[in-house]
This record gives sequence, C-alpha cells and structure tokens, in this order.
Amino acid sequence: MFNWLRNRFTGRRTLRPVPHLRLMAQHATPAYPDLSQTAAQAGVYTQSPWVYVAVSRIAESAALVPLHVYRTVEGKRVRADDHPLEQLLDHPNPHMSRFDLIEQTVGTLELTGNAYWFLAGEGGTPTEIWPLRPDRVAVVPDGNSYVRGYVYTVDGMEMPLEAVEVIHFRRWHPLNDYYGLSALQAASNAVHTDKAMATWNRNTFGTDNGVPAGIVTLPDTITDADYERIKREWKASYGGTQRRTAFLRGSSVTWQSIAHSQTDLDYQRGREANRDEILNIFGVPVGMVSDNTTEANAKVAERTFIERTLYPKLVRLQAVMTAELLPFWERGAVAAFDDIRPTDRRMQIDEMQAALPVMSVNEVRARYYSLPPVRWGEVSTEAIKSAPVPVPADDHSAVLDELRAWEKFTLRRLGREDVRPFTVEQVPDADAVEISARLVTADDADAIKAVFRAVRERYT
Repeated sequence: MFNWLRNRFTGRRTLRPVPHLRLMAQHATPAYPDLSQTAAQAGVYTQSPWVYVAVSRIAESAALVPLHVYRTVEGKRVRADDHPLEQLLDHPNPHMSRFDLIEQTVGTLELTGNAYWFLAGEGGTPTEIWPLRPDRVAVVPDGNSYVRGYVYTVDGMEMPLEAVEVIHFRRWHPLNDYYGLSALQAASNAVHTDKAMATWNRNTFGTDNGVPAGIVTLPDTITDADYERIKREWKASYGGTQRRTAFLRGSSVTWQSIAHSQTDLDYQRGREANRDEILNIFGVPVGMVSDNTTEANAKVAERTFIERTLYPKLVRLQAVMTAELLPFWERGAVAAFDDIRPTDRRMQIDEMQAALPVMSVNEVRARYYSLPPVRWGEVSTEAIKSAPVPVPADDHSAVLDELRAWEKFTLRRLGREDVRPFTVEQVPDADAVEISARLVTADDADAIKAVFRAVRERYT
C-alpha cells in the first residue's frame, strides 16, 4: 500500500534543517486569523462576571510577583542587582507601570491565548515595551525562519512589524502552529449559557416585570369584534411596563401560565454550575470566591491556585523573556519570578528534626534557612546531648542579660528573612549550640520562648 513512499526516503543518518517549516507556512498563509473572534473573546471580559473574576484574580496576582535576573557564577546562581531588564520592566513606557504591563499581558493570554510586546528603542537594546492588542496582530509565517514578522492593523491601516521587534507569548494550541488557545475558548459553552440565563432573568424582572407568559382562552362563540376588543383591553391593562390587574368585559375568559419559574428551572443551582465550570477551566478554585467557604478550605484553595495555576503561568512568561528578551543584553542569564509556591512547614520541620542528629547546626542553617555559619554551630545535637551540662559561674547576670537580648532579637525577626545571626559573647558555647539547634525548628513565638526559658532555668 505504501510502496510509492519508499522511493522518497533517502536513508539519511545525519540531521538536517527543519524540513516542514515551508509546509507550515504555506498552510497558514491563506488562513489569516479571524481577529474579530479575538476581539469578541476580549469583549466577554466586560460582560461575564465569572470571566471577569477569574481573569482579574489571575492577572492581578501575577503582577504582584517580583522578577529578577540571575547569572551563573562558579556553578552557583547569583542574582544580578539592578539589571537593565528589571529597570525596563519597572518602567516599560511613559504611560505604564510594571504592574500594568504584567496584568495586561497575563489577562490577554487568558482571554485570547496570545499576548504581544512591541520593543521600541534606538540601537541594540530596547528602551520601551508596549503591549499590543491581540485582536490587531497577525503573524506572518515564513518557510525559513518560522515567523517573518507581524502585521498590526488599526482601522484598516496595516503596519508591518519585524520579528525582532515583537515578543509573542502564547498558550499551547493543539490545532494551530502560530496562535495560542485561550481558556475562554474552552469555556465558551458555559459562558454563553450563563449569559443567556442572566439575560432571561433580567428580562423576566425588567421587561416582563416578573409576570410569567401565559395563554388567554376565549369561548368559541365569541364574535370577531369581541375578540379584537378583548385583545385590546388585555394589552392595555396587562401589557404595559407596570404590573396591573386586568379587567375584561366578557364571560368565560380564562388565563393559563405556560412559563417556568426560576424555581422550576433550578435557576440558582444552574448559575452556580456555570460558575464552577468557568472558574475550574481558568484554574481558579471555587473556594476563593464562594461565600460559604470555611477558612481552612479557603487556605487550601489559595494554595492550590498558587501552585497549579499562578506559578505555571509565571514560568511561561519568564521562559519567553529569558529566550527572547534577555539576549539583548547578555546570553546565559536567566529571568525568574520569585518562587511563590507555599512550603509545607510541618513537613519541613519533621525533616529538620530527622536531620539534626547527623547534621551540624551550621549545616541545618545553610540548607534550610540559607543562613551563614556561627562560631558554635559545628556541633550536632547528638554531641550536645552527650556533653556534660555546663556549670554556670557564680555571677551569671551577664549570661541572663544576653539570653533575654537573644530572645528579643529572635522574636522580632520571626517570619522574616534576616541572614544576620545574633552575636553571642557571654552564653557558653554548649548552651549557644543547644539554643541555635532548637531555634531552627521553633516556628512560633511560644516555641521560641520555651527554648530560652529552658536554658535560663539553669542560671536561676
């Protein structure tokens, strides 16, 4: 069946340039994107409350996360202070802030699956970043370089943009080589259903004043003149913009409702089902917006949102900036947002407690807290347990004063990332080792106070 294909294979055993780019470019050229559909997707943001909630929550949360540039020095990742990329992102153009830029970029990615930055400047590096509306941007495919450039269209006027001038962020689309798939497109059925239900509810109480539709039944023997008169009287009394009681002349006139009420249609649960589906597609847990959520469920929802929704989106942005924006200044550097994923504190404490018998205090400080070594920190907790308890001197007021100062120092820095250790001068090394070892697992004020109270009892 496939004998005709055999002659088309050469048996090559070496690599070659990408052979299918030209086919992709030829396939995409006549399929100019429907930018009106992209505009409609963006317009849903102004009409659907749940789309607005989901996109706003994602975009605003992403805009709050700091981004830094790192270099590799002697095998270690070192932060580059005040890098030109960070400066540019802080002031992308005269009319936008960093928050505005990231919020708009992430928001358009969620709504349309694509986001574009135009890089402006004179010379070799960009000095301004301008976000472009996706409903105005079309990709120009190329058989050799994949993308030849972009076309920006406003009111029928087309402006060509070179590929080097534009950074294209896009979500993965399984059926398109050049454009991304938006979460909104996947949620379109739920969005349209919810909008239809909201419109029906508005019309019921706005246009129809809550009056259900029905059928007026007249007797068969009525004359045409009476039929027309009753219709006029019914519409005049019951068809206005206010709820009224109809008074009709004639006998045997009956009315039968043919409409379904909100209760009959399970309206409220239907809207909630649409809400849940829309939020789930966007990756926003319902527990973050529901009034009935407990505090515990809200914390779980927030953690799930950060780990499974927000952080992967930030990784997508930083990967594109590293590949396409950072090379304007240097190669080999990496742009990275802060790792905002919450850690399991209880698990970390258990791991540290298991490591303390075989690791020195300084090793624990460096591994779990990124803290510098201390003079007394080269001893493990096992050595502390086996060492004799020191006998305090007769005058130990200086030791007690230093213990109180150390306790206040530690309590003030609870929850902060402070790399400066407390300077110990009076407390004996054995006690200093014990305090430091126990402090690495003390995660609240009560635990810290208990550490120092146990040591002070030896001197009182």
